[in-house]
Amino acid sequence: MVNLNLKSIVRRINSTSSSSPTKLKYRSLSSTLVNDEEESDETQKCAETAELDVVTLLMEVRLKNGEDLPVKDASGSSDPYVKFRYKDNIVYKSGTIFKNLNPSWDEEFQMIVDDVTCPIRLEVFDFDRFCTDDFMGAAEVDMSQVKWCTPTEFHVELTDEVNQPTGRVSVCVTITPMTQLEVQQFHQKATKGILSTSEKKKEQRPNNTQEWDKIVNIVLVEGKGIRIDERIPDAFCKFKLGQEKYKTKVCTGIEPKWVEQFDLHVFDSADQMLQMACIDRNTNAIIGRLSIDLSSFSHDETVQHWYHLENAPDDAQVLLLITVSGSHGAGETIETDEFNYNDIRNTRIQKYDVTNSFSDLADVGTLTVKLFGAEDLVAKDFGGKSDPFAVLELVNTRVQTNTIYKTLSPSWNKIYTFAVKDIHTCLQVTIYDEDPNNRFEFLGRVQIPLKSIRNCQKRWYGLKDEKLRKRVKGEVLLEMDVIWNPIRAAIRTFKPKEIKYMSQEQKFKASLFKTYFGELKEVVNVLASYKNQMEYLLSWHSKPKSLTAYVIFMLFVYYFQIYFIPLMILALFGYNFILSKTSGDISDSPSRHSLKGQKSEEEDEKTGTGIRDAISSVQEILLSVQSYLHFATQLLQKIKNTFNFTDIWLSTLAVIVLSLAFVLLYFVPLRWIILVWGTNKFSKKLRNPNFVDNNELLDFLSRVPSRTERQEQSNGRVNKPINL
Repeated sequence: MVNLNLKSIVRRINSTSSSSPTKLKYRSLSSTLVNDEEESDETQKCAETAELDVVTLLMEVRLKNGEDLPVKDASGSSDPYVKFRYKDNIVYKSGTIFKNLNPSWDEEFQMIVDDVTCPIRLEVFDFDRFCTDDFMGAAEVDMSQVKWCTPTEFHVELTDEVNQPTGRVSVCVTITPMTQLEVQQFHQKATKGILSTSEKKKEQRPNNTQEWDKIVNIVLVEGKGIRIDERIPDAFCKFKLGQEKYKTKVCTGIEPKWVEQFDLHVFDSADQMLQMACIDRNTNAIIGRLSIDLSSFSHDETVQHWYHLENAPDDAQVLLLITVSGSHGAGETIETDEFNYNDIRNTRIQKYDVTNSFSDLADVGTLTVKLFGAEDLVAKDFGGKSDPFAVLELVNTRVQTNTIYKTLSPSWNKIYTFAVKDIHTCLQVTIYDEDPNNRFEFLGRVQIPLKSIRNCQKRWYGLKDEKLRKRVKGEVLLEMDVIWNPIRAAIRTFKPKEIKYMSQEQKFKASLFKTYFGELKEVVNVLASYKNQMEYLLSWHSKPKSLTAYVIFMLFVYYFQIYFIPLMILALFGYNFILSKTSGDISDSPSRHSLKGQKSEEEDEKTGTGIRDAISSVQEILLSVQSYLHFATQLLQKIKNTFNFTDIWLSTLAVIVLSLAFVLLYFVPLRWIILVWGTNKFSKKLRNPNFVDNNELLDFLSRVPSRTERQEQSNGRVNKPINL
C-alpha cells in the first residue's frame, strides 16, 4: 500500500522520540493539536501504535506566504491564489488575496499520500473574474527531503512558462504515519480526500448575487502608436474596475484593432476608477497604462474618446466607448403627461426648427424612448421564469436597463434620450436573460427605423430572433418621440454613414453565395433581354418598329439637352409614383424572398460540412467574391427602391435635388458647372487637409433600405390592449 519500508519508519519514530528533545506534532484526525504537556506521551503512544499497525502516511501542508510576485493587473498589483497538485491532480486551492504582491495566506490542509517520492507541485495564478486566470509561476516540493513527524519548511522559487523567476512561496510540510483507525476517522471528516484543519480565509471577491450600483459597458475599438522599444508588439489589454477584470485578445501591429465589447459592474460607489494596462505578450512588459474616473460620467450617455496611454510613446492612444448605465434598483414610474407637451419638448422643437438649420449641422435631432415593459417572454430558468433586462442601441450609443428578476412580464418604466446624428439609423431594442454567472441569454430583438416612428404613441412591438428574420415569443411596449431638423438631415444624407464598431463578422456561406449569384443573374438576364430587343430593332425584322425607333433616336439626339437627364429621371419617379398609387405597393417586398432565404440557410446547415470541405482551399477568394456580389446586389436593390418610393422621405429628397439640378442645368451652362465641380474637387484638400473623399451618390444610396434591411425593419402590428 505504501511505497516505503514501514519498519524503518517505526525505528526512526522510536529514535526520534527517545533521543531527540523535539516533540512530535502529530495531528490526530479525531481532535485538534495535542497540548504541549501531552505531546510527549502522545508521541510515544503513536510510535508504539505505529510499530503494530501503520498502514499509510498523512501529509500536512501549511501555505504561509509569497514574496515578489509579478504584476498581472492593470492597477499594478495582482490577486494571487495557489493550486496544489499531487500526481497531476489538483488536491487543494487556496483563498485569493486581492491586490497584493506579497500575500500571506496562512492556510493548512491534510491529505493521505502513498508515495513520498512523488513531489507536490505549487501553481500560482492571478484571479480574473470574467476571463481565464493568469499563470504567475510554479514550483515543486520534494517530499523525500521531509523528515518524518518533523515540520520541514521550504522557500521555493517560482518560474513562469519560459523558466524566468517570478517570486517565492513559503510552505511547511509534515509527514506522519497513520493507523487503520485513524485512516477511517480521516475519511469520515475529509471532503474529497482533503481535510482543512485551519479555517480557510474567506475570499473577498464580490458575490455573484451581490447587487451592483452601476453597470459600465466598454468597447475597446483600436489603438494608435502601440509599440515598445521601437518594436511591433503583440498587444493585449487588461481592464480592472473594483475587483472585476477583463482581458482582451492579442492583436499584432502598431495600430491594433481589438473591437471588443464587455461589461464591468460597480459594486462600491466609492471605487469607480477604471484601470487599463496595455501589455506585450512576448515580453510581458507593460506598454502603457490608463486610469479613468467614472464618477464624472453622465448616466446612460455613451462617451467616445481617444485616450492617451501613460508611460508610453507620445502618440500611443486607444479608442474607447464607455457607457455608464443606471442603478440596479427599480425604475421610477413614468408620468405620461410629464413629457408629451412640457417645456422640454417645446424647447427641443424650437431648437430643431427649420429657421435654426445651420446653427449646428452635426446635431440632427433628439430621440426620446419610453420603455414601459414587455410581456410573454421566453422562459429560460428552471422555474419557468426569466430575469430579463433590455439593451437599447442607436449605432454606437448603448444603454442598459436594470434586471427584473423571476418574471416573464417585466416592467421597467424608463426614459432614455439619444442624440440623433443620422435620421436614417435604427433604434435596436434587445432583451436578454441574466444568469447568476453574469452571462446572459438572448430573448428577443426589435429594430425600428427612426423615420417610421410616430411621435408620442404607445405601441407593442413583436420580438424577432437574433438575425431579425423570424418572429419569436414576446412583445415590448415602447413610446418614442424623435424631433429632428430636415435640412440638417438632408445635408447629413450625403455624407458617409457612421460606422458601427460592434457588428457581426462576415463569414462565407454557400447559401448566401448562391442567392447573391442568382439575384445578379436575374438582373443580367433583364439587361440581356434589352440587348436582344435592340438587336431585333437594328436587324429590321419588323420594318415599322425599326423605322419608328430610328425616327425617335434621330429626334432625341437632335433636340437633346443636358437638362433632359434629371427631367427624364423625374419622369421615371412620377411614373412609379402614379403606378404605386393606382396598383398598390410596387416596391421590392421582403416577404417574397424570406422563405427562399430560410430554405437556403437550412440546406446550408445540412450540407455545410461537405461544402466547407470542398471549398476550404479557396474560401478566402470566395469570401471576397461574395462581398463584391453582396455590394452589387445591395446597390441595385437600393437604386430600384429609390425609384419605387420604398422610402418616401429619401425618394422625395431625390425629387427635390433632381428638380434643383434641372433648374441649375437649364440656366447655367454645363461647362461652368463642370468648372465649379472640378474646382471644388481640387480645392477640398487645400481647404481641409483631413478631408476624406467620398461619393455623394453612394452615400445617398447607402441610406435607402435594401430588401434585407426592410425585412429586418418591418414590424407587424400587435393587437394587444395597453393596460400597464
